[in-house]
Amino acid sequence: MAQIIRDRVFGSFGGSRRHNKLPIPIPIPKPEPEPEPEPDRVMPVYPVEDLPNPFGELGREISDSDLRETVYEILVGACRSSGPKPLTYTPQSEKPDRSSLSSLQRSLTSSAKAALGLKQTASSKRLGTVGSSKRTGSVFELMRVQMRVSEQTDTRIRRALLRVAAGQLGRKIECMVLPLELLQHFRSLDFGTQQEYEAWQRRNLKVLEAGLLVYPHMPLDRKDTAAQQLRKIIRGALEKPMEAGKNTETMQVLRSVVMSLACRSFDGSVSDVCHWADGFPLNLRLYQKLLESCFDLNEQTSIIEELDEVLEVMKKTWVVLGINQILHNLCFAWVLFHRYVTTGQVDNDLLSASNNLLAEVQQDANATKDPAYLKIVSSTLNAILSWTEKRLLAYRKCFNSGNIEVMQNIVSLGVLSAKVLAEDISQERRRKKKEVDVPHDRVDSYIRSSIRTAFAQKLEKVGSNKRPSKSHNNHVPTLSVLAIEVSELAFSEKDIFGPVLKRWHPFATGVAMATLHSCYGDELKQFVDRISELTPDTVQVLRAADKLEKDLVQIAVEDSVDSEDGGKSIIQEMPPYEAEAVMAELAKDWIRTRVDRLKEWVDRNVQLEVWNPQANKERIAPSAVEVLRIIDDTLEAFFMLPIPMHPGLIPELKSGLDRCLQYYVSKAKTGCGTRVTFIPSMPALTRCSAGSKFHGVFKKERSHINQRRKAQVGSTNGDSLCGIPQLCVRINTLQLIRGELGVFEKRIFAHLGNLGSTQKGDFVNGMGKMFELSASACVEGIHQLCEATAYKVVFHELSHVLWDGLYNVDASSCRIEPFLQELEQFLEIISSAVHDRVRTRVITDLMKASFDGFLMVLLAGGPSRSFTQRDADIMEEDFKFLTDLFWSNGDGLPADLIDKLSTTVKDILPLYHTDTNSLIERFKRVTLENYGSSARSNLPLPPTSDKWNSNDPNTLLRVLCHRNDETAAKFLKKTYNLPKKL
Repeated sequence: MAQIIRDRVFGSFGGSRRHNKLPIPIPIPKPEPEPEPEPDRVMPVYPVEDLPNPFGELGREISDSDLRETVYEILVGACRSSGPKPLTYTPQSEKPDRSSLSSLQRSLTSSAKAALGLKQTASSKRLGTVGSSKRTGSVFELMRVQMRVSEQTDTRIRRALLRVAAGQLGRKIECMVLPLELLQHFRSLDFGTQQEYEAWQRRNLKVLEAGLLVYPHMPLDRKDTAAQQLRKIIRGALEKPMEAGKNTETMQVLRSVVMSLACRSFDGSVSDVCHWADGFPLNLRLYQKLLESCFDLNEQTSIIEELDEVLEVMKKTWVVLGINQILHNLCFAWVLFHRYVTTGQVDNDLLSASNNLLAEVQQDANATKDPAYLKIVSSTLNAILSWTEKRLLAYRKCFNSGNIEVMQNIVSLGVLSAKVLAEDISQERRRKKKEVDVPHDRVDSYIRSSIRTAFAQKLEKVGSNKRPSKSHNNHVPTLSVLAIEVSELAFSEKDIFGPVLKRWHPFATGVAMATLHSCYGDELKQFVDRISELTPDTVQVLRAADKLEKDLVQIAVEDSVDSEDGGKSIIQEMPPYEAEAVMAELAKDWIRTRVDRLKEWVDRNVQLEVWNPQANKERIAPSAVEVLRIIDDTLEAFFMLPIPMHPGLIPELKSGLDRCLQYYVSKAKTGCGTRVTFIPSMPALTRCSAGSKFHGVFKKERSHINQRRKAQVGSTNGDSLCGIPQLCVRINTLQLIRGELGVFEKRIFAHLGNLGSTQKGDFVNGMGKMFELSASACVEGIHQLCEATAYKVVFHELSHVLWDGLYNVDASSCRIEPFLQELEQFLEIISSAVHDRVRTRVITDLMKASFDGFLMVLLAGGPSRSFTQRDADIMEEDFKFLTDLFWSNGDGLPADLIDKLSTTVKDILPLYHTDTNSLIERFKRVTLENYGSSARSNLPLPPTSDKWNSNDPNTLLRVLCHRNDETAAKFLKKTYNLPKKL
């Protein structure tokens, strides 16, 4: 199996590897297809991208290949200079077989990889092919392969360095300008072709230009002639290859100006150390290419197993490149991060390793005040931060449950970069600036930005599913769907992203919920501002918003339950939508609108109502039927509203409808008059002349009484609308309304039961009587209309047979029968016209009105009526006929009711049997009882009253005034000086 893997990775090595040369570069075999990821952990595929180099661009004159070959030359030279033995060259044919290295490779350590959290690779198997018997040589050979340097190039470099060493025995690498030395010791014969040599020469000249003129260790003086001379030489050599050789004039001039520039120092002295490759950013770009050799050529995302040894060898170049540990940490962090990005972001270990190194960079930056280093740190971390924030400011686009571990490392990288950048401020600014929690603030901004982006996407998604319309009603379902989408987004945030971000932000999920709450709240506010009335669609949105808000608040509270403030700070960011309050207010507006419309309808249509008894068979006003239908429809529509606060709004709805019905009832009885309307006022008293039938007590008051009574009757709406049939329709209408009130009440409770309201019991117990105003108005209205009907019949419709006919002139000849005949006709009309539930009430009032009319004739019947004792029997007999009419042989009113209401008449009639002297004595006694001893000398005139009573002075006095005898006339003349005529 090991052989199969070896052959798969290094397929070009076949047969005897001793005699096969390693092709440069090593061919990268096509990897086997990886297994499909699990459905719930789908890894996103990112496009391969590159990043701007934070160390600075060197321009197109120096390519990556140029940098790589240059730094390899430095690496070989540094190893030669620092090694314990002189550098020697060993041909490929003399190198041992790889099998001898197996024990050596097993002994190699990987402490750097362990510290960085990087995975191991099987590169040791490859080392056997190109290895050396010595450990350092094996690692160095691995680096040659990793840097894609051919054996021919490696051999040429080593031979040149041997020539350099021969001429400068013991001289350290940092004390020479390597490109200059190589230019002096290389000739065209060392290369395969002249073109290859010229390209190599141009590359070294460009490196000299970059290191000494463009990116020097020390800034150049503009007056420095050496710099001008070097620039001229390089320009000429790039156009025409210069003559090589150590002793040529051109080379001597070149050496002079190069060494002059390379050996400058800040204090003005001439230094032994040559600065030609340690200027920023050239040194970092060269070192970057060196560090990139740590990546396996066949697995671009894997670090070679021999990382410890390779880094140890690389360290030998630091003295030439001006690299130290802190620059190494920074550069290596960038290289790891850059490799992660440019390889499609598939290896999270690279991200983790870069993150670990950034932790070292943070410590270095805090301990270092070198402005040049801090500038490089700032540029590198800004590049990293820019890349991370492109993803973190919309992390829901880039991450999911399948790659959440990657997000954790990217957040760590971004937060750490931001923290280092924030700490790179002067001590003075630090003292003045308020301390901030950079990780907290950064993650807070990531959450809010990502949530807003996700919300905008949801809004666009649900909006695109709706046809564009100018009407906001078409927008209603959008907000309902959006609430569902936002709720799903909230729960995924809680489950997937919140636990990761909580490491840096204690309220990560809560902040996300507050942001979602704010985003949806802005849309909801715009919607509510446009609402003009409550509709089912409107309620749907408000209920969806209410549910969403409860979900968001619940998640936020759960997320911050263990915090110091218990989540109060987050909840304060979530001002309530008050969706239920909006619904309630809209529902109240809905109620008020319909109540106002109903009242306007009542006001308009009651005025047009003619109370026609032929309008329908029930003899009910059509306007009332329509009012009741409107109320029924309103109740149905109210309970169809999908709102949760029906019980709380019923009192307002009931009150409004109650007022409308009360208003209708008041309009229905307006102008119909009352009992008092039809009863004439009492005339002034006069005495009756004995024996006179035509010039009695009220002779001149007769026309006055009739005129006054007619004036009072005329104050009603007239017979057209207030005739007896019309009054019956009004009575029926109020009775219908009264009955329907109970139906409405039952219907309301039935609707509440259908809603399943848990508060129904408390609501029913606290409601009291429903429709109390209209119920009371109906009772009062029916009472008024029944009385008005009865007294209108008796005192208006039958006045010609009662007031004008009964006992007029002569009691014996003007009996009650004509009145009874016509009264019976009205009884039949009323009985057939009014509802059976109020029929008894109307007939009872008619009987009461007849009894009152009978007494009015006896006691205030006007000047044409005078009675003797003999007339008393006639009166009693007529009254008996009257009561019999209402009893109707048991088919009419109950006998006990007739007896009860006839008590007053039966109390008064015996007075007409009493003789005049007895009446006078009784009158005096009663008057004294009422007025006391002061009435003995002068009897006061009792006030007029309609409360007839046999012990009432006014009643007794009126019986005396109607008594047709001399004794009564004398007493009235003497006592009150009543005139015989008015």
